[in-house]
Amino acid sequence: MAIQKTAEPRSGSATQAAEANGAATGPERLMAAELADEIEFLTARARSVGSSRANLTLKELDLKVRSYSVLSLACSDLNPSQRELADFLSLDPSQIVALVDELERRDAVTREADPRDRRSKVIVATPEGRRLYKQAFDLVRTAEEHSLGELSLEERGLLRTLLRRIAFEAAD
Repeated sequence: MAIQKTAEPRSGSATQAAEANGAATGPERLMAAELADEIEFLTARARSVGSSRANLTLKELDLKVRSYSVLSLACSDLNPSQRELADFLSLDPSQIVALVDELERRDAVTREADPRDRRSKVIVATPEGRRLYKQAFDLVRTAEEHSLGELSLEERGLLRTLLRRIAFEAAD
């Protein structure tokens, strides 16, 4: 598929696009739509495909991408607060509470007083949490390898750089 380089709508009718895609059926037939070249759609679809694959892989550990993300940050030794987790993961604080509660029930994390602000709690990984994270990390890397298998190492590096710029440098 050729990548459209402008934000201009494609010329031609939907009928012409369908004829150009002749034998395709099902979702593949829709690749002729303008939507298939829109960056917001493509990033959302790539996220959905990647998250679904990672969730399927993490299922054997009874984790999902969101709980894995909290566990990963708890294992980072950065001692994130619940508020920092919510902001960094772009989740509602109530979602973070539920994720931390789940991990706490599994003896994977603990809540400890934040030395920077006693009204706040930091999330710290337990030894069990670190063991679980190591297993989950390996599974997530396998899922990532599957999702990005069509990209070279250089393309993966470029993708990671561009996504970091979008996700963090452009964040308000």
